[in-house]
Amino acid sequence: MGPAEGAMVPMADFRIQVERLTERKEPFEFEVSPAWWSARVPVSDEELCEAEIPVQFRLEASKPAQASESVLIEGEIEGRVALECSRCAKRYPHALREPYRLVLEPLEGPTAPDPEGEKGLAENGVCLSEDLEAGSYRGAVLGLDDFFGEVIALTLPLQPLCDEDCLGVCSHCGAGRTDEPGAGCDCEDEKIESPFAVLAQLKSELEKK
Repeated sequence: MGPAEGAMVPMADFRIQVERLTERKEPFEFEVSPAWWSARVPVSDEELCEAEIPVQFRLEASKPAQASESVLIEGEIEGRVALECSRCAKRYPHALREPYRLVLEPLEGPTAPDPEGEKGLAENGVCLSEDLEAGSYRGAVLGLDDFFGEVIALTLPLQPLCDEDCLGVCSHCGAGRTDEPGAGCDCEDEKIESPFAVLAQLKSELEKK
């Protein structure tokens, strides 16, 4: 039997025993620690995305009756990470809450179709497809480490924004622009002439001579 419903599984046990799965959907709950995520993020990106609280993966696993050897995993990710706004570069908390689904079929043949897939099979018994909704498995244990890492990565926004109406940074002084009185940039656009405005004014003066 798997963990009791609502029970938290330690980080080292992101694994599901295939032979224990039946047609009945069995609940699992895994918790990903900030340290686990930091270890998977490249050093160059670590400052751009940092887990603030443990990320939870609640899921149900089963072997559907119509395909008894396939494994169906359905669940939802929930957590929070600190991201850097793509407009103002300010760090802000970003909530993660997305559903996910994975169908794994027994591997046909002795090896995976590519080296990356073979590495996944050797380490976790799982070979993921590009769309992350399907894949293959080999052996009696499914390791979900790589899958969880990919789910988190795909849940992150391509252009993080601290606010949809973020004004970004001032092109003149470099300070953050904000609507709040007395905060951030206080440059007045009408007082700052752009190079194009200066050229336009010069041209107008020359035409008058």
